Amino acid sequence: MKKILINFAHPAKSRSSVNKALRNAVVGLEGVTVNDLYQTYPDFMIDVEREKKLCEEHDVIIFQHPLYWYSTPSIVKEWFDLVLEHDWAYGSKGTALEGKLFFQVISTGADGDSYQKEGFNEFTLTELSAPFRATAKLCKLVWLPPFAITGVHGGLPSAEILRHGENYQRTIIALRDERVDIEQAKRLELLNIDLNQLIGSE
Repeated sequence: MKKILINFAHPAKSRSSVNKALRNAVVGLEGVTVNDLYQTYPDFMIDVEREKKLCEEHDVIIFQHPLYWYSTPSIVKEWFDLVLEHDWAYGSKGTALEGKLFFQVISTGADGDSYQKEGFNEFTLTELSAPFRATAKLCKLVWLPPFAITGVHGGLPSAEILRHGENYQRTIIALRDERVDIEQAKRLELLNIDLNQLIGSE
């Protein structure tokens, strides 16, 4: 069984029904640790040794966050700047993260059609996640495409939000129980584009 670390980063989580539903769907699952970065570090004074230890203790490292200006909330950048130290995460002696799975769970205000070459934003979510992919390569992590929920500002129906939470839980459990074809997952545009095909029915 793989151990999963979810680094949750939402500066206004009380106002996000989608991220609240996703978080509630995985809190308490066996083998899953939810690490709330804004709650733990309201002053942005990140405990680097604590974060490194959490990474070392888990096999899958996830960053769950809303898409802010085509990127992450600022605390995620701060986490990368401080925690991914030379000769720990990368460099000739930096093998602490080697082989661990690594991906984002993203929520966006705009709908999915906006994140296409011909759409308003012109770039896909996979393309916008390029810094994560480059980081994964440098740190010898195994990059997976994002698990994404789009169109949040349009006001998603409660039934759809519940379905996203259920799909997130399915994904996390399948990864934990090693029921995901990782090579197939790498080729997808989004991790949750067709869960039935990727992980089947439990």
